[in-house]
Amino acid sequence: MLERDNIRELFEQFKGLRVLILGDVMIDAYLWGKVERISPEAPVPVVALKKRENRMGGAANVALNIQGMGATPILCSVIGKDEKGAQFLDLLKEKEMTCAGILESSQRITTIKYRIIGNNAQLLRVDEEQEQDLAAAETQALFEGVSKMIKAGKADVVVFEDYDKGVITPALIHQVTSLAHEYSIPVVVDPKKKNFLHYRDADLFKPNLKELREGLKLDSDPETNEATREAIGILQKKLGARMVMATLSDKGIVYLLSKNSSQPDFEHIPAHFRQIADVSGAGDTVISIAALCLAAGASATITARLANLAGGLVCEHVGVVPVNREQLLQEALEIFSK
Repeated sequence: MLERDNIRELFEQFKGLRVLILGDVMIDAYLWGKVERISPEAPVPVVALKKRENRMGGAANVALNIQGMGATPILCSVIGKDEKGAQFLDLLKEKEMTCAGILESSQRITTIKYRIIGNNAQLLRVDEEQEQDLAAAETQALFEGVSKMIKAGKADVVVFEDYDKGVITPALIHQVTSLAHEYSIPVVVDPKKKNFLHYRDADLFKPNLKELREGLKLDSDPETNEATREAIGILQKKLGARMVMATLSDKGIVYLLSKNSSQPDFEHIPAHFRQIADVSGAGDTVISIAALCLAAGASATITARLANLAGGLVCEHVGVVPVNREQLLQEALEIFSK
């Protein structure tokens, strides 16, 4: 349990933090409408379009969560030198975020996910993307930009937000992790399948249950705390991560901490009951709060508990949305304080 003043103090600490977010950015495009009939051409609903909306997505949604908590996000990524890329830069400017870490490439397209929403339910998603790794020259240019920011003292924590779209490569992971640790900056990882076992020596590694199963080539999901602990213990040894925090969907979060810590090394934190509308973007919120807590020096237990609470909150909304700072603060005061 935490005193109410300690919770408020932690949230105040967030405001002074700078978070460097390295990963795949994209546009989340929404077509909102109403469904009243089935198409005569095929057994599919007809959506009468009422509104179009573009939002920042992927690693950029992590930036929105970071900004929403009062901290300063610095996005580092590569977009296409195309119309959608220009739209993404406009979205960055609207949110008053720096574009200093964004590179434009004529060799790539800007990723966009179209979500068709009818009667407040997602009916279909269409992805426009390419997934090949960055060219070596682009990887080097991206690293040089990240390097300048780290050496200039512009990062209190580094977040790898991997969506398997090719911006993050094994070489980039090694270079950035080594440099961050050289400057005593913690590294937090939200992995995907392709680079899963390349993220060595992270301070916090956050797979979901599917990624944990695929990354370790397990036959099925761990069904008990004992099985989960064993699985993430194996992963921790493989990667040398100080803390592994696995999200278990509606079962909550578990974490395993390295043995050289004075804190409890393993804990299962159940999910809070919610009226779930959409789970899209919950992982982005979890890693955002975890990164802020780590940078602020919060304990593993508080990090996992607050991240778990925040991930559930955003699931109450349709579409990918950042967490509401005041709502999270009020629920944390109510649930965690004496």
